[in-house]
Amino acid sequence: MGKSSTFAAAKQKSVVMNSAITAVHIAGVLLTVALLLAVSWWSGRKVKDARGFITGGSSGTWLVGGALLGTMAGGQSTIGTAQLAFCYGLSAWWFTLGAAFGSLLLGWVYAGPLRRSGCGTLLEVVGRKYGRKVETVGSLLCMLGIFISIVSQVLSSGAMIGSFFGVPMLWASVAGAVLIMLFVLFGGIRSAGVSGIVKLVLLYFISLAAGVIVWHLAGGYSGLRDGLDAVYASPAVSGMNGLADAESIHRRYGSLVARGAFKDLGGCLSLMLGVVSTQTYAQCIWSASTTRHARRGALICAICLPIIGAACTLVGIYMRGHYVTADEFAAMRQAGETLPAGMGVIADSAQAFPSFILRHLPSWLGGIMLGTLLINILGCGSGLSLGVATILVRDVYGNVWRRAASWSQLKLMRWSIVGVLVAAVAVALLCSNSFINDLGFLSLGLRAVSILLPLSFALWRPDRVGARLLLVAMVTGVAAMLMAKFLSLPGDAVYYGLAVELLILLCPRFQKN
Repeated sequence: MGKSSTFAAAKQKSVVMNSAITAVHIAGVLLTVALLLAVSWWSGRKVKDARGFITGGSSGTWLVGGALLGTMAGGQSTIGTAQLAFCYGLSAWWFTLGAAFGSLLLGWVYAGPLRRSGCGTLLEVVGRKYGRKVETVGSLLCMLGIFISIVSQVLSSGAMIGSFFGVPMLWASVAGAVLIMLFVLFGGIRSAGVSGIVKLVLLYFISLAAGVIVWHLAGGYSGLRDGLDAVYASPAVSGMNGLADAESIHRRYGSLVARGAFKDLGGCLSLMLGVVSTQTYAQCIWSASTTRHARRGALICAICLPIIGAACTLVGIYMRGHYVTADEFAAMRQAGETLPAGMGVIADSAQAFPSFILRHLPSWLGGIMLGTLLINILGCGSGLSLGVATILVRDVYGNVWRRAASWSQLKLMRWSIVGVLVAAVAVALLCSNSFINDLGFLSLGLRAVSILLPLSFALWRPDRVGARLLLVAMVTGVAAMLMAKFLSLPGDAVYYGLAVELLILLCPRFQKN
């Protein structure tokens, strides 16, 4: 290949298992984090009451798009996509594709009815039609789903901070939670939107840069294929991954449905429904000054997400072709195999994107990229934390202290965020790393089953079902979803929950007269 000298030089640096982060990397991370914190503080100075904290007042198209992107493009959209691409190739793209479709559905189908409802939360929309009991139960179920995602963001931020500075997981997670808290605490959804615009620019910069560099290092599509063939030439590695020949390798990494059409397309649909059912994303829609701005902001987010996902997918495939995990390396040594020249070792597949940045990019650029990835996780965590706090204040606390002054609600909102993040750190420390991979799917499923159908009926067919039937359907649907999850039934568990819930709501015997 014509670019062999550059390619070989880049690969020679990757034989060492752990690459030390340099002072330039740390400076880039700290400067990037400081920039986003400053933007969040500056944009939050105008927030004077709870309404401005929750909805942002009157955001334009770019603020809406920035807020949506800032809360959707978290650790799973970047680091998680690269990790899945490391194992399955192009099918990793479905995560950002599903989120993009969900953004379009939220903006172009639900935005108008939601804004005309005059409500501030999704469950408030349901509660106005079906009563306080349905609202409270739905709020708790929905809040649980979002909280699970916050736990995953705390774990992701803790893992990155720990790898940067070599601190224990406890203090790294606490530091990540504190940074998430600072992001949102003083500005609410407006700070998420303004910082989201800055993050949008940074994400595009690092995504396009990473994609171009990967393409150059690999020597194009054929180079990526050759790298995959080389790493799976090891019987130990191919045996661990169930890939016996070149045809099976290329079929897995070159297919959008490598894990099966039912599973991959189902995952896409699960993400789409989860976006519509999430309070955090609905707040971005409510923050818009007009419905037109809300729809355009959703469109911007839908355009940006797949491009970011495509770049992260390329990085994951490239790293698979030039690295083995620590477990695979141990299996090679046990089988008497040696590591091929130029082949590197990483701790696990989750380190694909950070390791690419540390080992293949100039330190100054790597520092900016690492800082942006960290900001990516923190921004997503801040938006989700705001969503849970809003549900607590508006849908749970509000049933008790409904006449609290606006300034009291703002104080309660901020203390709720603190409490949510303290709880998230505690739960995160109890979870093993293997559990992180399931958090996102479980979270999205719980949100969709808890709110999607009740919200849709409340917006378009409020008289079709009664409050008692709706409450039974919500609880039964969540129970069915959890049962399908624990029994490992085929497909995504969310569909079992939605199917049971829909059957109950549409059954003529139980419909409201």
